[in-house]
Amino acid sequence: MSLAAGTKIGPYEIQSPLGAGGMGEVYRARDTRLGRDVALKILPESFTRDTDRLLRFEQEARAVAALNHPNILAIHDVGKNNDSPFLVSELLEGESLRDLLEQGALPQRRAIEYGAQIAQGLAAAHEKSVVHRDLKPENLFITKDGRVKILDFGLAKLVVKTDETAGRTMTSAHTSAGTVMGTASYMAPEQVRGEAADPRTDIFAFGAVFYEMLSGKPAFSGPSAFEAMGATLRDEARPLSESGRGIPPDAEEIVRHCLEKHPADRFQSARDLAFDLRRLLAQFSSGGSLPAGLPSRKASYWLALGALSVAAVAVAVVIAARPPATPSAPSFERITFHRGTVRARCAGELEDLAR
Repeated sequence: MSLAAGTKIGPYEIQSPLGAGGMGEVYRARDTRLGRDVALKILPESFTRDTDRLLRFEQEARAVAALNHPNILAIHDVGKNNDSPFLVSELLEGESLRDLLEQGALPQRRAIEYGAQIAQGLAAAHEKSVVHRDLKPENLFITKDGRVKILDFGLAKLVVKTDETAGRTMTSAHTSAGTVMGTASYMAPEQVRGEAADPRTDIFAFGAVFYEMLSGKPAFSGPSAFEAMGATLRDEARPLSESGRGIPPDAEEIVRHCLEKHPADRFQSARDLAFDLRRLLAQFSSGGSLPAGLPSRKASYWLALGALSVAAVAVAVVIAARPPATPSAPSFERITFHRGTVRARCAGELEDLAR
């Protein structure tokens, strides 16, 4: 259903449509209680008969409401309108990352800045046991002040860990085993195979998005969604060094590490990923251009340890090469004014003679 301007939904007055997707329609609305503009997302009435869609919509509301981070869309309210659930979020001014990428690859510094913000938002979600599962340029919004917001947790799942499942990932998402969910060009191999997703699944999707920001082209593609998923399972992304954009090895290494086929070979947390991106951005900011061969944190540790070892050896060499000190001439001190030979059987008698 399409809502006309002026339609009232609770305290919210519809102003204009903002967009529509598989999980609902989004409108600009006015919160008449607080006097502010908001975004109102409502599930079409026909969808309310689809239990799976309805459960996923409710899950999005719970998942996002549990998060509070500057790089994640903030949820203000939830409710129902004639049995159609809706959620109210902050209204963003700007454009989606997809809109930006329609113009080609991003400048390297900007791509790294956006990448670091996305990774920080993912880290916050993962710490609350929320896995997005549909990270893509359409679900990333760039505000007018340059802040990245992660949108649309409609396919998100809540990871539940118990003593019995320690080391394994369980999910409360209403998704049957073997069900493929996500967007073809950004799905991790385990998603394509219908296997369980965990935070490393989002890290793979981030790698595909970051690759596209740097190169202007998708990491995996094909004439159809099926062929794109096949490429994800079978092929390696074309090296960024072949893009002709002068992308440094360090940025390419981060992308490669995200796009590993096996989850165990990827970054194991979004926080580690964000750390490396911020470090790379700091090097870019201080030097004006991205350096080649920026060492990893592990390499930096061993370089520092090696430097300390070299310094210790150098000090030892200097000490060993120092000439021995020349012995000083012996000195004598009078301890008695009596004539003759001093004979003493112990130190005490010497003290008596000295008196």
